[in-house]
Amino acid sequence: MFKGILLAGAALAVSAQVAGAAELKKIGITLGSLGNPFFVALSNGAKAKALTINPKAEVITGSADYDLNKQFTQIDNFIAAGVNMILLNAADARAILPAVKRAQAAGIVVVAVDVAAAGADATVQTNNVQAGQIACQYIVDKLGGKGNVIIQNGPQVSAVIDRVKGCKEVLAKAPAIKILSDDQDAKGSRDGGLNVMQGHLTRFDKIDAVFAINDPQAVGTDLAIKQLGRTGIIITSVDGAPDIESALKGNTAVQASASQDPYMMAQIAVQTGVDIMNGKKPADPMILMESKLITRDNIGQYQGWSSR
Repeated sequence: MFKGILLAGAALAVSAQVAGAAELKKIGITLGSLGNPFFVALSNGAKAKALTINPKAEVITGSADYDLNKQFTQIDNFIAAGVNMILLNAADARAILPAVKRAQAAGIVVVAVDVAAAGADATVQTNNVQAGQIACQYIVDKLGGKGNVIIQNGPQVSAVIDRVKGCKEVLAKAPAIKILSDDQDAKGSRDGGLNVMQGHLTRFDKIDAVFAINDPQAVGTDLAIKQLGRTGIIITSVDGAPDIESALKGNTAVQASASQDPYMMAQIAVQTGVDIMNGKKPADPMILMESKLITRDNIGQYQGWSSR
């Protein structure tokens, strides 16, 4: 009888724990730009994970378009809508703090994705310093440690800053590498890459390589090179996106891209957020995903973004 009482008590305890578990009912997602396939894949990954956790969960996604004020409005709308969790791709890692605090004061868990965000409960992102390092080490190796290189910058979010930092760390070890430019913002887009590279090709007679901070910029850069009839330029970037897979298999100047997995990144972020909602904080709030270099030599083995 005593054993039966213990078992009944244990069952009640488990039932109480389940009943007390925080349920993911509504999630808000604010991203850099839904014009970038990376963020579309990230959104898809988050939605898939949320619906796996709760088939009735509501997912609200917004494109901030790298506009801080627009992102503030989106977060305030999420708060008003009563979301349980916000996945935040911050337009400005530091300036976003007041919005993060408002959300947390309303009992909402905030998980930063792809880029850091001050005050976030956790961050899930690619190891962007490492991604920049491997993409630019490829350039150094291909050029034999000597040549003229452009670092094609982008929106000053933490991911971009870290990629450029990693690239510069590698290039600094090759004294015969000259950085022609490192401060031009190509807006993280194909059109931006095209416009900035057109300017560089007009300005500089000899360019040996370009590190573009993401794949859309790399595709635009390649287009500019073709339009102006230049040859012998190596392009590397970061993302491992479907467009760059095609570029690596085709007749382009693109030679390598440091991979990311936005779909899996979002899935990890949602699960991390649900764990935090239920009192399970990660041992390290900064969760970094390793990047791998995709080249013309190994593109055949690349599995691509898991959203596919």
